[in-house]
Amino acid sequence: MILKLKHASIRSTDTLDSWVEKQILGLGGTRQIDEANIELIRQADASPAYKARVHLVTPGPDVFAEARDHTIRAAFQKVMKQLRTTITHRAAKQLQNVKTNLQAPISRSRGARR
Repeated sequence: MILKLKHASIRSTDTLDSWVEKQILGLGGTRQIDEANIELIRQADASPAYKARVHLVTPGPDVFAEARDHTIRAAFQKVMKQLRTTITHRAAKQLQNVKTNLQAPISRSRGARR
């Protein structure tokens, strides 16, 4: 997985960066992630001032999430919750489609004799 972490008006610290990396790597067990683009932003003129954005490049549709809060960790935790919900929902939908296809009766062609 390629991990790209961008800071805008936020000082990059090893503690914060490793925590973010650990959170993103935790999603790898539920869905293949080829690339993770993460933006941590502080906008002094906005309230709440902190915003986190994540774009996960995956096989099939990509996964996006964005959230705001009064601390960068809280904003990122909201993003992680959105990502987990989206990934879980998509996995459940795929599983349901597989089950439906397996349970579908085999249809006979119109002209077939019994």
